[in-house]
Amino acid sequence: MPSVLKATNDIANRGKGKGKGKATEDDVPATGKRVNEVEKKRKDKTLLITSRGVTQRMRHLMLDLEALLPHTKKDSKLDSKSSLHLLNELADLHSCNNTLYLEARRHEDLYLWLSRSPNGPSAKCHVQNLHTMDELKMTGNCLKGSRGICVFDGKWEEEEWGRLMKEMLGHIFSVPRTSRRLKPFIDHILLFSILDNKIWFRNYQIIEKDPLHPSGPPQTSLVEIGPRFVLTPIRIFEGSFGGPTLFANPEFISPAAVRASVKREAGQKYRVRKEGEMDRDERRKRTREEVPEDQLARKKVFA
Repeated sequence: MPSVLKATNDIANRGKGKGKGKATEDDVPATGKRVNEVEKKRKDKTLLITSRGVTQRMRHLMLDLEALLPHTKKDSKLDSKSSLHLLNELADLHSCNNTLYLEARRHEDLYLWLSRSPNGPSAKCHVQNLHTMDELKMTGNCLKGSRGICVFDGKWEEEEWGRLMKEMLGHIFSVPRTSRRLKPFIDHILLFSILDNKIWFRNYQIIEKDPLHPSGPPQTSLVEIGPRFVLTPIRIFEGSFGGPTLFANPEFISPAAVRASVKREAGQKYRVRKEGEMDRDERRKRTREEVPEDQLARKKVFA
């Protein structure tokens, strides 16, 4: 009889919790975590979108990024370049919390927007030295849909904007384990390095054995795959695609200003040459006027 009462009390004590299978204090191990506690899954998704006016090379870069990041969702081109707040609504419709926006200007300048939607922060970068996988034709190769290891060098911790950009790039380019199109392999490295206040991007394949000696001991090496490009940070905003400015690059000069300066120098050379021709004509005219008229000139003799 006492055993029956004890069992009844145990059942009553277990049923005091609201949850159906709520753990009691006895179920909590010494580590402080409950046995049935499930680790919170990371559900990062990235919206990949371009603007109107992208060239063939820019479109190939978007396809390369889509192949490298299986957790991206591609959308059609954005018509308006002034209403960037629409990107937050598109990211919300696709259940994405990251956004990669490729903005083309004058069919030759490419800008990359990185944003944590919908609250920010966001960064605008100028893309230079762009080379796609088809252009490079490297010998490296990796499985489509596999996870890549994001590697950052030590210079990212030296500046405040570097630490912020490192966090944003880590969220956007690191593929979560819960992605649906993910293949459970890690066979390439995404390298982000800072040199001359620019962000250099490289993609390498991890080779564990020498292909010339497959039966030999493991020798890990890296072979570049592509693509490769350089990002120049222009401005970092507190919000998503706008808001207060957290960082502004004072050394950045827009490519349109560079081209205008080159044209101005070429126009200056043309202007100097024309001014020289005008001075020469004036000297010749002045010389003819200063020289006395010859008495034996034809118009004098046959007058």
